[in-house]
Amino acid sequence: MTDAVFETNLPGLLYRGKVRDTYELGDDRLLMIASDRISAFDVVMDQPVPGKGVILTQMSSFWFDIIGHVMPNHVIATVSDETAMVDVERTGALVDLSPEIARRSMVIKKAKRIDIECVVRNYIAGSAWAEYEASGTMNGDPLPVGMKAADRFSEPVFTPSTKAVSGHDMPLTPNEAKDLVGIDMHRVLEDKSIEVFQVAHDFAAARGMILVDTKFEFGFVDDELTIIDEVLTPDSSRYWDVNDWAPGNFPPAFDKQFLRAWLIDSDWNREPPPPTLPNEIIEQTQERYLESYRRLSGKSLIL
Repeated sequence: MTDAVFETNLPGLLYRGKVRDTYELGDDRLLMIASDRISAFDVVMDQPVPGKGVILTQMSSFWFDIIGHVMPNHVIATVSDETAMVDVERTGALVDLSPEIARRSMVIKKAKRIDIECVVRNYIAGSAWAEYEASGTMNGDPLPVGMKAADRFSEPVFTPSTKAVSGHDMPLTPNEAKDLVGIDMHRVLEDKSIEVFQVAHDFAAARGMILVDTKFEFGFVDDELTIIDEVLTPDSSRYWDVNDWAPGNFPPAFDKQFLRAWLIDSDWNREPPPPTLPNEIIEQTQERYLESYRRLSGKSLIL
């Protein structure tokens, strides 16, 4: 079992996010390292999930290949891929990078990020279900009366949110999102998000998995719209087993659901500091992440 990596401290630290540590490499290149930190309700927990960053990096790498024909991404190379790294200059934090950190790292192109979370939903769950129960709406738009938990929409729905530097991401109404990025860019982001989602949804379905919802991030690399950050991981997506789904109940999810459910039951107020996580919640979360990767990629990761 790999040792947990809560944070990294290498030369050239540029940004430390909820999960990822990003380093400047020069020549418009960055090193993005996925730690084992885990957040829920936009708060980072005090305990890591060992090996989680390895799973996220390897799963993103897998999905970037699957959706590569739809639109470009920011990945130059996954650091643990020796073939891909042959032509990559090892500068800055890449010098003497340990194999353990390499497994959770990508060399990426520097992008000008679009500050919006591009969320796509094909079923009603999570925060969308909470809003619907409270007001009958999703991102401020009315939904049909009488929807059930885990109901499927007639088609994927674009429900963007803010990209908060700290604190909670907030859902945006269509007009708010258009005001934020512009009408034309909103249309492009919606179309591309749904297109990528549909490719991933169909791929997952062929492996007995339902892609319930996910969030994408986009930016510009050399003036070209590019998908960035992570993609279609259990941190950014909700997956169900197709055999577990039926409207009216939420099936077990291959993501942070064990953690979220425990936190909800703990009566935590969703503000720092978070409660201490029991070992069994950490272990079950790790198991679901690993199983998600195995089912979707057809490969097993040894942590």
